[in-house]
Amino acid sequence: MSTLSQWQLRAAFAVRLSEMYGQEVPAYTTLVDVSREVNEDVLRARGTDATRLGSISRVTAERHGAIRVGTPRELGQVARIFGALGMHPVGFYDLREAAASAVPVVSTAFRPVDGEELARNPFRVFTSMLTPADPRFFDAELRSRLEAFLADRELFPPELLALADRATAERELPQEEAERFLHLAVRAFELSAEPVDKSWYETLERVSAVAADIGGVRSTHINHLTPRVLDIDELYRRMTDRGIEMIDTIQGPPAWEGPDVLLRQTSFRALAEPRAMRTPDGGVISGALRVRFGEVEARGIALTREGRALYDELLGHVDERMSRNPSASRSEIARAVWERHLPGSEQELAAKGLAYFTYHLHPDRPRDGTRPPANVGELLRQGWVRAEPIVYEDFLPRSAAGIFQSNLSGEGTRHSDQQGTAYDADRLSGAIGRDVLDPFALYARQQNDSLAHVARELGLTDTLS
Repeated sequence: MSTLSQWQLRAAFAVRLSEMYGQEVPAYTTLVDVSREVNEDVLRARGTDATRLGSISRVTAERHGAIRVGTPRELGQVARIFGALGMHPVGFYDLREAAASAVPVVSTAFRPVDGEELARNPFRVFTSMLTPADPRFFDAELRSRLEAFLADRELFPPELLALADRATAERELPQEEAERFLHLAVRAFELSAEPVDKSWYETLERVSAVAADIGGVRSTHINHLTPRVLDIDELYRRMTDRGIEMIDTIQGPPAWEGPDVLLRQTSFRALAEPRAMRTPDGGVISGALRVRFGEVEARGIALTREGRALYDELLGHVDERMSRNPSASRSEIARAVWERHLPGSEQELAAKGLAYFTYHLHPDRPRDGTRPPANVGELLRQGWVRAEPIVYEDFLPRSAAGIFQSNLSGEGTRHSDQQGTAYDADRLSGAIGRDVLDPFALYARQQNDSLAHVARELGLTDTLS
C-alpha cells in the first residue's frame, strides 16, 4: 500500500488550502497569478542571482497561512494537526505589544525546522491565540462570557485529531487515510456558513475586530494566505494597476541597494464578505464581515541576535525622524538610515556576525601551501570559503501587527492603564504541550554545523569564529 510522508502531506495540504482559499477569496488567486508573473520576469532579468535565496520552484510553491484560535486547548489541537505535517512551533510573538490598536493575541508559527524539509516544502502557519485574561481588553464579565463561549465549541473533529496523531507517530499515512486527513484538515479551515450571532459578534468587535473574528463565531478559518514574490515593490505596483486596493505600505525593511534581510510583507485590503447573521429575535439576515485578506511576502537573509538588535535600533531611528517630520516619506527616510548604518554586502554582514550563512570550501582557490586562518571573516576575504545566505523563515511582530491593523475596521478598545497579563514562550509551550523553539538557535545550529564541516575539511583544530 502506498503512503504519504509528512512532507508530502504538508505539500498537499498547502496546495489544497490555497485552492480552497482562492475559491472563497478570488482576489487571492489574482495575487498568486501576479506573484508568478513577477517571479518569472525577475528570473529572466536577473538569472541565477534571483534564486540566491531559494530555487524558483520553491519560491513559486511557497505559502504561509494564518489562523486564529481562542484557547490553549484549541492551540494544542492545532499543534497536533500541524505536527502531522512535520511542522513545529517556532518563535513567540506578542502582538498586544507590537500593535498600536487593540490586537489581543499572542502568536507562534508552525513550520518545518530541518533544512532538507524546508527545501522540500517550507509551508508555515502563523497561529494566534486570543488572550481573554488580559484586563486591558476584557473586563471580568466579558471574559467570563467569552471563555464560556469558547469552551462550548469544537473546532476540530476527533477523527481529524486521531489521524493527525497517527501521522505524527508513524511519520506517514497510508494513501486512503492520508486522503481522509487532508479532506478533514482543509474543511476545518473553510469559512463556515453557520449564521453569526450578530449581537455577540458586535460586542466583541467593540473591543477588537480580531477578538470578534476569533471568539464571535463557532469555527475557525484561514485568515489569509501568502505567496512569496521576488520583487514585492513591483508586485505592489501591478496589483494596484489591476484595481486591487492594497494597504498603504510595505511592512518591514525598506527597498534599498544592499542585501535583502528578514521579511517584507504587504497585502490587499480585507474584503467585505457576505455572512448570514442571526438577530436577537432569532431571525437570520444577510450581513457582511471584513476580516480576510491576501498577503504577499519577500524573504531575505536571517539576521543574528546582533543583527536583529541593529534592525530594531534602525527602526527606532526611522520613528524618531518621522516624529520630527511627519509629512516626510517613511520609505525614503528608512532607505537613508539603512544605507548609513547597515552593511551593504553579504560579505560584510557575515564578517561582522550580523547575519546567518552556511559556509562551504571554495573549490577554485589554489592550494598554495598557506595555513588557513581560524576566523570566518578572513576565510571569506582570502577566498577559502564562500557563504550562502540562510533564508529568514520566520516573522516580525511589528510587521504582523501592521498588517493586522491595516485590515481592521476600527481601532477597538484598549485600557492601557491596566496591567497586562504576562505571556511568554514558556507559557505558550505549556499551552501547546510542546516546546516553542527559538528561531535564533535553529539558524545558529545550521550555521555552526557548516562551520564545523569546513574546519574538518581544512584540518583546523580550533573552533571557527
